[in-house]
Amino acid sequence: MVLHPADPLTVLAHGIGSQHDLPISPFYAFAGAFAALFVSFLALGLLWPSSRFRGNRSGLALPDALERIADAPATRTALRGLGLAAALAVLLSLVLGPDDPAHNPAPGAVYVLLWVGLVPASLLLGPVWRLLNPLRTLYRLLPRARRQTHAPLPARLGQWPAAAALFGFTWLELAAPDPASTTTLLTALAVYTAAQLALAARFGERWFADADAFEVYSSLLARLSPLGRRSDGRLVLRNPFHGLDETPERPGLVATVCVLLGSTAYDGYSDNPSWINTLQTSPLGRTPTATLGLLASVALVATLYCLCAAATRLVCGPHPGPLTAFAHSLVPIALGYLVAHYFSLLVIEGPRTVSMALGTDNAPEPLSPLGPGGLAALQVVAVVTGHVLGVIAAHDRSVRLFPPARAVAGQLPLLALMITYTIGGIGLLLN
Repeated sequence: MVLHPADPLTVLAHGIGSQHDLPISPFYAFAGAFAALFVSFLALGLLWPSSRFRGNRSGLALPDALERIADAPATRTALRGLGLAAALAVLLSLVLGPDDPAHNPAPGAVYVLLWVGLVPASLLLGPVWRLLNPLRTLYRLLPRARRQTHAPLPARLGQWPAAAALFGFTWLELAAPDPASTTTLLTALAVYTAAQLALAARFGERWFADADAFEVYSSLLARLSPLGRRSDGRLVLRNPFHGLDETPERPGLVATVCVLLGSTAYDGYSDNPSWINTLQTSPLGRTPTATLGLLASVALVATLYCLCAAATRLVCGPHPGPLTAFAHSLVPIALGYLVAHYFSLLVIEGPRTVSMALGTDNAPEPLSPLGPGGLAALQVVAVVTGHVLGVIAAHDRSVRLFPPARAVAGQLPLLALMITYTIGGIGLLLN
């Protein structure tokens, strides 16, 4: 059930809506999850002795005509124009529209259509935000943007700026005092736009690929898209695992994925009555307490993963990058959490936002296409499927990196991590 944005409880959870998931049988949920994880782990250990994923070397090339349309300058210009027009529409709604999320589409456009809508868009079409990103378009329109000399990006910086920006956005959505206020959104968007354009002016357009929160977010999810680019530049259809295997092992990758996992976990827990009571009665105040809770959730996810990486190194021997080597296996887990927690928000608040943007906010209340039982089943299946896909990705990487005698044993810490995350994820759904 998604509460109406005007509901007083709304301010305690999402930027514009609060999700309360219906309970399901704990026995069947946990039993099914454990069975899926153990069966997949045993099957992989017995039937998957060598690495099968080939990254950007795989894929079936799409017809030349389709690729020419996708890569045509006119297509890319149209997409950039669409992204800039949508950003201007949101800006006008924030400046001229009422300061009420029940009658202003801007909060829904940011917290639902952008944040949640990028999930299915990136899965189906690839890293779409790279073309739609209005900040890239604005940068290209700046005088002398391409002609000046840019400083080189420090290699150690990696995706750390994107991880920090993602945390800032989730803080705005889940912990800020009034996340749906037009003043709050205008201030946040102005600060973010100014910072991104200033840093892009120093480091060049490549800054957005590693430092823009939504580009990195979209690109990570697009690793599981059936559409991709082969090493020869061809647009191809491929097994999504090949794209996932291609995930660059960059500094900040672990932090970025842990922010996604931790913030989604906190979002699920923030609807718990005991936590709502804590926020309302904390002597620190609601915002500081919510900020500490969000930080603790991200830190817990990161700590568990770091302990798992250390245990893997202890079992299998030294490895130059134990943290980043298996970070890609967390991406499908994050995707499973995003689907489980935000599906109902997207299918209900998304149409409402579009209706308001079109001036038909008196349209009938949108209904979820799934009943309570179907929604509960989807949530559990999404979490469990994400973990099973993570086990597969980790196993393939393990048999590639470690000797056969240690490859399976080295996955035991990862299996323990998956089980821990599964218990937490399903526990949140049973909240």
